[in-house]
Amino acid sequence: MGIHVIKMPDIGEGIAEVELVGWHVKVGDTVAEDQPLADVMTDKATVEIPSPVVGRVVALGGDVGQVMAVGGELIRLEVEGEGNLKADAAAPHKPPAATPAAPAPAAAAAPAVAKTDKAPAAGGMAGQIAASLQPGAPAPAAGSAPQGRAAATRQAPAAARQPGEKPLASPAVRKRAWDLGVELRFVPGSGPAGRVMHEDLDAYLQGQGAASARSGPAYAERNDEELVPVIGLRRKIAQKMAESKRRIPHFSYVEEIDVTELEDLRAQLNQKFGEARGKLTLLPLLARAMVIALRDFPQINARYDDEAGQVTRYGAVHIGIATQSDGGLMVPVMRHAEARDVWVMAAEITRLAQAVRTGSAGRDELSGSTITITSLGPLGGIVTTPVINHPEVGIVGVNRIVERPAFRQGAVVARKLMNLSSSFDHRVVDGMDAARFIQAVRALLEQPALLFVE
Repeated sequence: MGIHVIKMPDIGEGIAEVELVGWHVKVGDTVAEDQPLADVMTDKATVEIPSPVVGRVVALGGDVGQVMAVGGELIRLEVEGEGNLKADAAAPHKPPAATPAAPAPAAAAAPAVAKTDKAPAAGGMAGQIAASLQPGAPAPAAGSAPQGRAAATRQAPAAARQPGEKPLASPAVRKRAWDLGVELRFVPGSGPAGRVMHEDLDAYLQGQGAASARSGPAYAERNDEELVPVIGLRRKIAQKMAESKRRIPHFSYVEEIDVTELEDLRAQLNQKFGEARGKLTLLPLLARAMVIALRDFPQINARYDDEAGQVTRYGAVHIGIATQSDGGLMVPVMRHAEARDVWVMAAEITRLAQAVRTGSAGRDELSGSTITITSLGPLGGIVTTPVINHPEVGIVGVNRIVERPAFRQGAVVARKLMNLSSSFDHRVVDGMDAARFIQAVRALLEQPALLFVE
């Protein structure tokens, strides 16, 4: 027998270090060739690291949340034959000490802070933390049938996940849970290493999982605390927001827009072309208005390298679409919006949102935007102050549409009104130019036929 060391691979040009965001295996597990070992994150994209050999895990090279250098030791496997490690260097590598689990109260509720992770997919999984990291978790018996495993779990319920620990599940299970509106963090898993199976979802839906969350007196005092590590996607978001606010002198500009005609036109287009071309939302229409308006304001479709003291203005309009996922806010990029009609934009926005929510968005889909749209949908409030997506110089925020009385030709009529809340980098964009840009967008949205005229 020998020791095979798997090192952190070079997963992208210019990347020197990555964050370890999840293990799929634990010490003592037997792994097959191409079996996923760990998830690592760079920027906001997560990459799955597979095993190139068959072997048994003897040591893990780091803790979840640890930043690891490319080329550093990721994992050690015991393999048949000599392995790739010299005999004098094959001394057992001491694995990182596991954090002892805090004792749970008698009537503990399910964790309320930890977020569910995004669904895994080939080539990328975001923020998945394997439940197999629990100390003393038993390894599954070889060849055990799913039915027997599920039955054993019903007799002896799986241990509760630790704070911040995220569930392990297949893409199909995650998609089904998403469609059903079920948060996987509350679903006990019966599969290997606590993996959530379809039968676990069925049991949860029948009320087995929800009972513990409802237990306890309604007005009992609570003194429990939960320490949630800021790792993975949440750490990347925190770093990105801090960098943006630290570097960019923001100023915001809010304008009210009458979208009555726009909404009427959208309804007519959906009624006539919805089945053949897909439904339109407000976002592709806003994106089209921005594309047209940016022709006269190239200084807003730009990125500012403040270290080099250079602004790069782009002819291509690569629009970032801020998208909320279970793990946090991500910004996939709709490339070359200037070359797309509103239906193609709508399809691409839907595709990107789905990729983010299932964890399959690649690194190239999460970088390279030149301006960003952000929206909270029906929860958008009346005014927001969006944070610029550094190193861009502008972001346009969509707020909630409300119907209010307004004067039109001396009469009080009901109109659909919405605020655009936008922020700009005052080092690059003057206040007058920002106001004129938003007014140009407003004119296009209030006279929506202009969106289709060249």
